[in-house]
Amino acid sequence: MGRNTRKRRMPLATKAIAGVAALALGGGGLVWANFYASAHEENSPDNRTKSNAARQIATIDCPDVGQQLSDVPERARGEVDGELASMDQQITDAYQRLVTTRQAQAGDAQYVQNAILGPLKDRRKVLIDRIKLEIDRAGGKAPGNLDELAPCSGRPADQPQPTDGQNGDGQGQDNGQGQGDGQGQDNGQGDGQGQGEGQTPNDNGNGAAGPFAEDFIDINDVPPNARDLPNGLAANGRSGSRGSFTTKCGVNENKLYNSDNIIVAPGVANGAHHMHDYVGNQSNSSLSSDDDLVVAETSCQNQGDKSSYFWPVLRVQDGTQEFDAADQGGGAEGNVGRILQAEEAQLRFVGNKRSKVVAIPKLMRIITGDAKAFTNGLKNANTSYSCTGFEDRQSTDKYVLCPEGSRLVRTSNFQSCWDGQNTDSANHRDHVAFVQADGSCPNGFKAIPQLQVRLVYDVPTPTIENGQVKNPYAVDSFPEQLHKPITDHNDFINVMDESLMNKVVRCINQGKKCT
Repeated sequence: MGRNTRKRRMPLATKAIAGVAALALGGGGLVWANFYASAHEENSPDNRTKSNAARQIATIDCPDVGQQLSDVPERARGEVDGELASMDQQITDAYQRLVTTRQAQAGDAQYVQNAILGPLKDRRKVLIDRIKLEIDRAGGKAPGNLDELAPCSGRPADQPQPTDGQNGDGQGQDNGQGQGDGQGQDNGQGDGQGQGEGQTPNDNGNGAAGPFAEDFIDINDVPPNARDLPNGLAANGRSGSRGSFTTKCGVNENKLYNSDNIIVAPGVANGAHHMHDYVGNQSNSSLSSDDDLVVAETSCQNQGDKSSYFWPVLRVQDGTQEFDAADQGGGAEGNVGRILQAEEAQLRFVGNKRSKVVAIPKLMRIITGDAKAFTNGLKNANTSYSCTGFEDRQSTDKYVLCPEGSRLVRTSNFQSCWDGQNTDSANHRDHVAFVQADGSCPNGFKAIPQLQVRLVYDVPTPTIENGQVKNPYAVDSFPEQLHKPITDHNDFINVMDESLMNKVVRCINQGKKCT
């Protein structure tokens, strides 16, 4: 029996907001632009007081309920995943309301709390109650603090943004940078009402959804070997198991895209709220069962590798109307511009510094990075950006600007320790772990081949003038995550046949380099 046999869900709210979202993004993002347009009205005596607080709210910050669910009985996971997907839709709806009601916010400093955050809390509480009930009915016990996760907050636009969110990881970085710091960084939106700057900034087609000038850094300004996140990029294998195995699966020449997420939201249409590139398995959608994945076609040269490798697409916000310009997951949710196809997609498995590796179990799911890291914090952030010729310089909280002749490099290293029992977990993280500082796995975990994904792109370098970024590139994201680079992530489902996985393990443990 395959893993997913449920009917594909399409929340009614998803359909209802499509027209509003398309209107909001049409005409160069003018409706979304009301946020920053209202910011320029502060010199009006009538507006100086009543709009000052409201206009500063750039996005919505909600606690990630799913990450708190570490013990959900297997028979309840399908329904719980569905409720969590509905919760994501609630946040999307609230964000849409936030960016399309700026005039009302300018007239009422309590509008955001009363009309958006308050009702959102009530709706989240209903779903949290359902989740608790579903866990209890299946014989589990829900965490006692879930009700505390119902309230969301508004994140200001013109103040430095904390990076540790709910996680308290103390990294102390600025997480790439608040949007619109009161210095003309409105990425958007001249309203023709005498703003005093004599020019209309470029909104790059998506209004206030970013990215912004502060989200970019010259690669020469990134210190070498300075990346200090816990999920480091250095290859594991040096003494314990020094080999590697590279699988060649192309760069999505088949143009297989969707905005589903079979791992986090099986059975839910548009569960990711952003578009994914897929290489390897050619049957990955929210409706795919394990059986579907096993019998699917693959883009990998070795037909024994039907694994699914997928990541958010990278786009250049240059005004291009892509195939999904009016669709959920695409332009209707702020993911606009030309989708870039990687020139190279290197998929390599390496070993462990301290021990031999064991086989990755078939159909195991692994997610590295965090699509909600802008609001969740750095605890699970991992993917980084660099440039060819500069790969000792890695940036996770900013996109990099590469010099002429250098190409953009996007890198993700996956967790390489397995609990020895589960192919997935309720929060899709607890069954795997990164190695410890000495290269060993945590107690009770076994070393498995570490997947490293290196994507290379020919990206036009954005221009930044007077605090404005023109034609930026950005990773697709949940709408409220504002296309922050810190939200980049990567997904893997192992669908290698037994003989190929045995070859991978053998090559790594014997110190060979195999393809």
